[in-house]
Amino acid sequence: METEKMVTMLGGNRNRYINQALAHYNAYRYRLWLKEKLKKESAIVAADSMRVLAEFDALEDYDETF
Repeated sequence: METEKMVTMLGGNRNRYINQALAHYNAYRYRLWLKEKLKKESAIVAADSMRVLAEFDALEDYDETF
């Protein structure tokens, strides 16, 4: 088994090695989840920002008519 080989090569404790590997994997998965969440939220904000920008542009056009 790869895990046993690595523990033997590193000369450490098996449980500690597994706990470190899980912590690393959990951090990796959290970053992937966060990336997707931010991508979705950014799309929502971008659409709203474009709407607000269009409203400001309409106000500027309105002011120029006077």
